[in-house]
Amino acid sequence: MKQVASLQYGVIFKKAFGQIDIFKAFVKDVIGIDLEIDKVETEKIFTQKIGNVKVEFDCYAEDKKNRVIVEIQHNNDPDHYHRFLHYHCVALLEQAENYKNYRPNLTVYTIVVLTSGDKHKTDIATIDFDPRDKHGNKLNEIQHKVIYLAVKYVDENTPESYQDWLRVINESLTETINELNYPRPELQKTIGLIEKNLITPEERYAMIEQYNLELRVLNIAKNLLAMGLDSEAVSKATGLTLAEIENLTSENFEL
Repeated sequence: MKQVASLQYGVIFKKAFGQIDIFKAFVKDVIGIDLEIDKVETEKIFTQKIGNVKVEFDCYAEDKKNRVIVEIQHNNDPDHYHRFLHYHCVALLEQAENYKNYRPNLTVYTIVVLTSGDKHKTDIATIDFDPRDKHGNKLNEIQHKVIYLAVKYVDENTPESYQDWLRVINESLTETINELNYPRPELQKTIGLIEKNLITPEERYAMIEQYNLELRVLNIAKNLLAMGLDSEAVSKATGLTLAEIENLTSENFEL
């Protein structure tokens, strides 16, 4: 067993999935593409704002044929489906050359990793942009996709290529991983990179800052509940799921 830092923390997720070999292996297993890349950008920002929203991708890589974006969402905002659809569309729109050519040069895949619960309780959800005819047949015109992966709901029916990745991420949330269950080199490297004794002071500080922010959200939720707001209203105000709000009343609740 190894003591690890949780992959719910953005700084830790980027430390692991910002590695080229880990990024490529993860993308290969999720979307079936062998990337040809020589770098992974972390905290990638598009300078041109669309819709007055600053867009920042946790891990971003681009090759000659594909643009692949991996974004972690650990707070589980109630609008995460819409938020990352917006991010995905920004990556599309910034490629437009002029009004005579709307076809992006690169295909865009956005992979969203959710480390907290989701009201739909599904392991994989996909937005497929390809048009379909009235019989549901794809026209094979547009390949762009957004893929949402919720690590808490992985089971034996989850596609095999996804399972170990999602289980490693989910197991890291307990801050302990049985590395013997994951012999694959890329997974062993992922576990090694997030070992607790290898976390730098700067990374630990970023984790504490994120923890404190989440704790403030929980305290706000508790106060709203004490004021008499119902769980749905508190969920909309704070971004917490209904299950997380229910846990706030539990004596055993932990962040």
